[in-house]
Amino acid sequence: MSDNKLMGSDDRLKKSMATPVRGDRVEADAERVLNDGTALTMEERRLMKHSKSSKYNKHKKKKVEGWHYCWLSTTNSTDPIYKRMQKGYEPVKAHEVPGFGQYSIEQGEFEGCVACNEMLLYKIPLDVYQDVMAHFHHEAPLEEANKIRVQAERIQGRDSSGKQLGQVEGEGMDNIDKPIPAPQFAG
Repeated sequence: MSDNKLMGSDDRLKKSMATPVRGDRVEADAERVLNDGTALTMEERRLMKHSKSSKYNKHKKKKVEGWHYCWLSTTNSTDPIYKRMQKGYEPVKAHEVPGFGQYSIEQGEFEGCVACNEMLLYKIPLDVYQDVMAHFHHEAPLEEANKIRVQAERIQGRDSSGKQLGQVEGEGMDNIDKPIPAPQFAG
């Protein structure tokens, strides 16, 4: 192999003046957006940004009383959609959410549902949501804390009269399984 090839002066990589110069990508993107009608003028952007009654705000998802909405992944093997459906989650159809028609799946298992890439929009009744959240984020952690307390007591050990042989350093064990009221989770 020649020294020129080793030094990186490969003739294939040199610019040729015969090759037309490639246009600016920003200009090409702007032109494409203008041509397909999705571009906004500066005035339209200002209106969208500052006006609460702007026509652009009408597509904002309105909070529906009694429901909690969330995006679920179709590719998450540890939290599959069928398990969420068993808990009470329901798919949101595009006709239920004004302005989300372009996010509707056109065919297949989730036809008519709102989707973005591999994510699907689901809803669950708020009372069921509160119950699920209380279990996973309040009751289950308290059960785990009780298990930790029991394990710490076993490690400390007791003599034949029931007196503790050791102690856990620090203040963490005193309140670890102290009952606290369940919080109200935001819907």
